[in-house]
Amino acid sequence: MSQIHVDSSKLTPAVLTPPISKSDAQRALVLAHLTGAWPLPVLQEEPEHFLPADVHVLTRGINTLRQPPGTVRDVDCADGGAPFRIFVTQAAVTPGTHVRVTGTPRLGERPHGPLFESLREALGPSGLVLTEGSPWPVEIKAPDRTGEPVFRVPGAQSSQYASSLLLGCAALYLRERRPWRVEIVGPLTSAGYLELTVSWLRRFGFTVREQEGRFEVTDYRAPERTPAMPGDWSSLGYLLLISWRTGGSVERADLASAHPDQALVRLVERAGLKAVPGPDNTLRMTGTARDGLVASGTECPDLLPTLAALACVLPRPSTLTDVGVLRLKESDRLEGIRTLVAAFGGSTHLEGETLTISPPTSHPPSFSMDSKGDHRLAMVAATLSVLSGVPLTLTGPECVEKSFPGFWRQLERTGVRLTS
Repeated sequence: MSQIHVDSSKLTPAVLTPPISKSDAQRALVLAHLTGAWPLPVLQEEPEHFLPADVHVLTRGINTLRQPPGTVRDVDCADGGAPFRIFVTQAAVTPGTHVRVTGTPRLGERPHGPLFESLREALGPSGLVLTEGSPWPVEIKAPDRTGEPVFRVPGAQSSQYASSLLLGCAALYLRERRPWRVEIVGPLTSAGYLELTVSWLRRFGFTVREQEGRFEVTDYRAPERTPAMPGDWSSLGYLLLISWRTGGSVERADLASAHPDQALVRLVERAGLKAVPGPDNTLRMTGTARDGLVASGTECPDLLPTLAALACVLPRPSTLTDVGVLRLKESDRLEGIRTLVAAFGGSTHLEGETLTISPPTSHPPSFSMDSKGDHRLAMVAATLSVLSGVPLTLTGPECVEKSFPGFWRQLERTGVRLTS
């Protein structure tokens, strides 16, 4: 892996731009494919080099499903957990599909069993073939008919299973013109991401009925226009904190977005910071840090590493709860957070599902971090460097392409010096 050195000693205000939201784009891509709005105009207009890698992965997968049936097709999902899970369901509900899906070793290690079992339970009696390698390839042959119109899936491990299946319900409703539903067994983690899926279904004209862990697609009416694509709130998290340090602002910050990571705007208020809206969806961060943070992995798991970076420069300890979900991401992000805090001279205490972060009494002269191939850990380490002004040596910076290909260019706009 390569290394870069991040020097944040001379900063200047700038207007920073996030990419489009990959979480939103992935849902919109599927719905555009299903409803005849393919390709999405906004993805055609966005510079290709600025599109998250996960968006490219799912676009390639959907293009495979749009090809005439009859041949076995290979689909590489790289390390994209959400694109993989979304694609698997779409492949399973598209008659005539026969695909072999592969990915990185880490993607193969991540849990997918509950999604596979739900698909087998609902579609297996109708002829679905879904076989797993060790772990690759995952081979899928879609059935030509279906049975009882329901998917049942546990919600405790990931809301992506339910989101994937609910998008499958949309496909099956359009094909069969009968309601299909997802029934969630047990508690649901990261419920905001399922709410995001429901929001996109409705924006594309689907009627979704919700009742006590049941989500049912019951109707479709084509919307007058294709919905607009918001900026990525996960990426806005880094940029907003950087703009607080530099005195700049961010754009594409839609406060009406349903993305769970918009919770940043509310969560930083406890620490003494405030997001101030400007014209045309611009936003800037103001205030003086005076306290620690409290945040939950149940609400916004992808935001916790970003908040951990902020916690390192706050005057009092911060508390992150429900952190076990972080172990199942592109890397073990719980250990990644603890490694970052220790490298910066702070300390952590883990008790059950609660992580307490105590900032250092003084900043170190420099610090080092290995991203372990995880895009969020790479950007979080760089954000901490900017927030503190402490030079960083980062191993594996290229992994930011997964969600924010233009991240390093945005940092350079603030005066950050990057050297190899």
